[in-house]
Amino acid sequence: MGRVVLVTGVARRLGGRFVRRILREPGVDRVVGVDAVPPEHGLGGAEFVRADIRQPAIARVLTEYAVDTVVHMDVTGTPLGTRSSGRGSRSTVKETNVIGTMQLLGACQKTPSVRRLVVKSTTSVYGSAPRDPAVFTEATPPKSLPGGGFAKDAVEVEGYVRGFARRRPDVAVCVLRFANLLGPRADSPLAEYFSLPVLPTVFGFDPRLQFVHEDDAVEVLRIAASEPARGTLNSGTFNIAGDGVVLLSQAARRLGRPTLPFFLPSVTWAGSALRALGMLDFSPEQIRLLTHGRVVDTTQMRETLGFHPRYTSAGAFADFTRSRGTGLLPPHTLARTVDRIAAAVPAGRGLK
Repeated sequence: MGRVVLVTGVARRLGGRFVRRILREPGVDRVVGVDAVPPEHGLGGAEFVRADIRQPAIARVLTEYAVDTVVHMDVTGTPLGTRSSGRGSRSTVKETNVIGTMQLLGACQKTPSVRRLVVKSTTSVYGSAPRDPAVFTEATPPKSLPGGGFAKDAVEVEGYVRGFARRRPDVAVCVLRFANLLGPRADSPLAEYFSLPVLPTVFGFDPRLQFVHEDDAVEVLRIAASEPARGTLNSGTFNIAGDGVVLLSQAARRLGRPTLPFFLPSVTWAGSALRALGMLDFSPEQIRLLTHGRVVDTTQMRETLGFHPRYTSAGAFADFTRSRGTGLLPPHTLARTVDRIAAAVPAGRGLK
């Protein structure tokens, strides 16, 4: 008998892509996709089980299929959509993230066949603050814990995962903290932000950003869910990001989109208004990211997990840019304009 892999959150594009990829992995005999709503995309030869991980029924699924590997991808910051009842609100997303994870971990704890658990998390657990270190390692505590939103959900989820690891030391547990996911099919608040015709920014700040291409995300999930290769260890907590950083100003120029600087209180107010109107999920945590940025160290990803991303942060952003087309201004025209303005500003008068 080969391995049996259960994947949560398969109604989302990334979950569907991962299911189709893990099906081709040698030694995998069966893949079970779980979500509260049927996916609109194909899952290859995987079996789909309609189940809400917030409900105790998930334990029966694990037992019935004798699952040995669980890949928990139903931890996310955005609603799946309004086509299914109860999946479009922030409160429901939080319940799925936190209560759903608690139910899933409880089910895993009671299922003897489970031997590996992979959890999709986020670098948002580090927060974004003015006194942050230049680079976060997996062991760096945040200067201030996230006060709400997806980042707080992820902190709670990771706490429950650590508790599970203590109760089931026989299970290999791998937590992947992803930087911002981008790519041609990216569906995230940051992708929506970069798709705006004009990018609102915070006056006086030019944050450093890191990205992970969606292709690399699928590949690192595959590695984490597989049997460890020689010299690697597929357990622990790992930062996942492409090499290098992209400044927000660079991102705007490469997109060909002008920026509109606001003072921080105005940006916060505008973000609340856009969120209330349903136009953009411009949450407080995203505003902090676009103010202070965030950079993580990926040494453990390479040396311990054995994963080397195909795309740099700049490369992931470039592929995303190609899928979105040119903005209001051609990038080369915008770049020349910005350079001329910068040259015209007397020395010492530029923004810090």
